[in-house]
Amino acid sequence: MKKKYLLSIVALLLLALAACGGDDKSSGESDLLEDGVLTVGVTAGPHEEIIEKLAEIAKEDGLKIETMVFSDYVMPNVSLAEGEIDINSFQTEPYLDVMIEERNLDIVKVADTVTFPMGVYSETVESLDDIPEGATLGLPGDPSNSGRALLLFEQAGLITLKEGVGVNATVNDVVDNPKNIELLELDSAQIPRQLGEVDAAAINSNFAIEAGLSPTDDSIFIEQDSTFVNLIATRTENKDDEVVQQFIDLYQTDEMKEFIEENFNGSVIPGW
Repeated sequence: MKKKYLLSIVALLLLALAACGGDDKSSGESDLLEDGVLTVGVTAGPHEEIIEKLAEIAKEDGLKIETMVFSDYVMPNVSLAEGEIDINSFQTEPYLDVMIEERNLDIVKVADTVTFPMGVYSETVESLDDIPEGATLGLPGDPSNSGRALLLFEQAGLITLKEGVGVNATVNDVVDNPKNIELLELDSAQIPRQLGEVDAAAINSNFAIEAGLSPTDDSIFIEQDSTFVNLIATRTENKDDEVVQQFIDLYQTDEMKEFIEENFNGSVIPGW
């Protein structure tokens, strides 16, 4: 009788343990697809086009993707951190690092995507040599893109920066400015619309393309050997999620590489 009693207790304990563990997700199960959809944040333009193409491919692989399109660089990261989207694809690592530090966001890079060479554009001059004395040059106002634009202007021979500042350069780091150029920081997304108000401007290629400008055809100078690769980010808690990896694997296929190369004619370059 005692033996049967002990066996009954053991059986009940095993059932209880099984019940407690019944709600646990296996290591390979996703936490992101409660509604069956992966929501991806992008900026309008090339990133949007790329993810729309990826969504077609993903559908065949059993993954439904919806895009949420943003008009600036801040909200895609805020929305990701707050759980409104599952992944975003629009930014470089220096920009992500700044956002994480400034806003204390619990998000992380999980893969590389594409490179957008930054270009210098103008409605009034056709070459760097034509930029006049005392010209006003527009550049993005956010820290990482501002530093990148300053490096671009240095590469173009328009200014010289303090040695070693790299992407962290600010307008205060200009040590030589032979044409007495005025550097005017503007909102990245608005620069194409304000191009007529300055002599020339550095514009991120996604915003240039969205505005109908071709980085390879319309810029008067383009970034050489750009190392500013864009990335996929997600919340830190989801970085190992199987659906995140599925998304990365689908993005980094030969089919997507061919689409990018054929669709953007060198203005967007696969970076993986």
